[in-house]
Amino acid sequence: MAERGSLRYTPAGLPALDLQLQHESEVSHEGQARKVKLELRAVVIGSLVSKVAALSLGSPLTASGFLAPARNGKGILFHITDLAL
Repeated sequence: MAERGSLRYTPAGLPALDLQLQHESEVSHEGQARKVKLELRAVVIGSLVSKVAALSLGSPLTASGFLAPARNGKGILFHITDLAL
């Protein structure tokens, strides 16, 4: 986790945190090593907010969820629905 926004609440009253995630790895493709590095906007809503809020910036995490268009229509947003810390 590279960045974490301030705690906010959805219109339904659920706690939410906006995040900026970073990923960096090396994979093999067609026998060639390739470095992969990306940043991804994410959001966590509900009961997982307290777990994410307790993490220090730079802490590794494994998350699953789904991708959806961002509300402003610019890019995608990773909605985190499960964490493995």
